[in-house]
Amino acid sequence: MKATATIPSTSSASSTTSASPRIDFPKQITDAQVRSYMDDGFLVVRNVFTRDEINEVFEDIITILRGGYECPQLKPVPASMSDEEVMRSFSGIIQPHFISPVVLRYIKHPKVCGILSQIVAAHLPFWDGSIKCMQSMVFVKPPGLPGQAWHQDELFIPTRDRSLVGAWVALDDATVENGCLWVVPRSHRMGYLYPNREHTRPGEWDWAPESYGFDESEAVPVEVKAGDAIFFHGYLLHGSYQNRSQIYRRAIVNHYMNAWSFLPWGGGGTADNRKIVPAAGIDPYAWKGYEMPTNDVFVRPLSLEELKKRQ
Repeated sequence: MKATATIPSTSSASSTTSASPRIDFPKQITDAQVRSYMDDGFLVVRNVFTRDEINEVFEDIITILRGGYECPQLKPVPASMSDEEVMRSFSGIIQPHFISPVVLRYIKHPKVCGILSQIVAAHLPFWDGSIKCMQSMVFVKPPGLPGQAWHQDELFIPTRDRSLVGAWVALDDATVENGCLWVVPRSHRMGYLYPNREHTRPGEWDWAPESYGFDESEAVPVEVKAGDAIFFHGYLLHGSYQNRSQIYRRAIVNHYMNAWSFLPWGGGGTADNRKIVPAAGIDPYAWKGYEMPTNDVFVRPLSLEELKKRQ
């Protein structure tokens, strides 16, 4: 892929390398909000998505599951299923931006990326606001569905510089009753990755393991309205509980990091995963090219039994 911007000259940068064109967004939050994110590990910003944008995402979820985009990994649901039945048939879609131009566009949402360009690597001196996205997800929690156990995203998506951020945008009002996000404020500060184990709360949480070794009583719920966004640090302990209401709790969640750092996801040492999307600033490694593998798109099953069937 051709790049057009020159990397700033340093003692270690080659004069033959180049970066992607710069993407700039207006600032969306105050310095006080940036500091709040850095201190607490999460930040709530109201009214990031409009109602029309939420509806567009809903429609695209149905399109994806009905086979509207060609994808070898996704088996379209039967045409006889209603949209409501389709929505209840899964708990999430992983990497839908590889096939959906709608989700790809929302990865680059101006408000979301404007905020991220202020917080992702605000802890690093000289950072210029450049970010990249490596993961998109859509989560659906119908009434009765379990939540996800306590975990830290950095354990699954490693970065070199503690810059991983999840951008969690509510598509429905998220409350304690329908399984909103819970966080342990300030649990990101030391950069410690807690150990994992199988949990013993199958009605409360799905099949994913739980992090342990911390005081769960310090957790707080983060209730938000549809269209609000929660930005949380990759080391922040977070999770959710069972939907005990009759109301859906749906969200689109994308993960971003500092574009100047390698992404050693799926490898070690000098590995730099290029299944990424430049989202703000520049991509200094644009000369490496990008990957958009459609076979990496999959539906997150409702149960461990379903997961084993798909493996």
